[in-house]
Amino acid sequence: MKVAITGGAGFIGSHIADELIKAHHEVIIIDNLTHGRVENIPEGAAFYEVDIRDKQIEEIFKKERPEVLIHEAAQIKVPNSVKDPIYDAEVNIIGSINLLQACAKAGVKKVIYPASAAIFGEPKYLPIDEEHPLNMISGYGVSKHTVEHYLAVYKALYNLDYVALRYSNVYGPRQDSTGEGGVVAIFSEQLLRGEIPTIFGDGKQIRDFVYVKDVAAANIAAINSNACGIYNVCTGEQVSVLDLLSTFNSLMNCDTKPNFAPPREGDILKSYMTYEKIKKELNWTPKFSLEQGLRETIAYYKSLE
Repeated sequence: MKVAITGGAGFIGSHIADELIKAHHEVIIIDNLTHGRVENIPEGAAFYEVDIRDKQIEEIFKKERPEVLIHEAAQIKVPNSVKDPIYDAEVNIIGSINLLQACAKAGVKKVIYPASAAIFGEPKYLPIDEEHPLNMISGYGVSKHTVEHYLAVYKALYNLDYVALRYSNVYGPRQDSTGEGGVVAIFSEQLLRGEIPTIFGDGKQIRDFVYVKDVAAANIAAINSNACGIYNVCTGEQVSVLDLLSTFNSLMNCDTKPNFAPPREGDILKSYMTYEKIKKELNWTPKFSLEQGLRETIAYYKSLE
């Protein structure tokens, strides 16, 4: 199968590309290298250094004729979406529409799209399921959710199937420590340098950390399924920031005590999700424990020293 991946040189996209190459699929990567790195592109993948807003996208799709699009490219930083909501909307909404138009014209059969837990805001109940009310508190959340509506429209108009995967907090090798949700990357780099990490608030904030290889597997499951709809991709496990640091300490044989800083404005106190729907309909479950995922992540950052 021929699969196009936008953002395929980035953190999550490159792991998906790796798995597709291993499964002997033909991979086309489209990335403007804003976040992505050339060294993340797997051998055997075709590469186009193009912005998803560019009209050249249509020509690439007409030439390559991919059967599936995995659309990982995005403006990913919540604070940036608050400072510059126009740019956020241009990339995340207009860029996505540009891709969907190209898909419709080139006969693409399915789009896999990463949505985000940012669309839920402060949870009304836990664990968060796919029917949870939405309460976006940033332009980023609005832009990511808006594309879900466009996916439904293109399904109705052009019979373009889609699977929207709402990721919880993804972590793992190749993550940018300056990116959104990068606490694992930040802790990895700081602890390996012998620095004391800073925790905002009391560290009791609860998150659902899902390993990037499990996320890649969810994308593969979406490709191989006839399902069409929205699914959470998560672990369903509650991990506090203090728990996270404690696990780091255990794996690295240290006893680092954090610095504490005032809580960040708008920081959600408790958020974790359920994956029952994707388990039932796509036969996907997370395979990596937090310890396993962190062990591989630490090894990756250590290799960069």
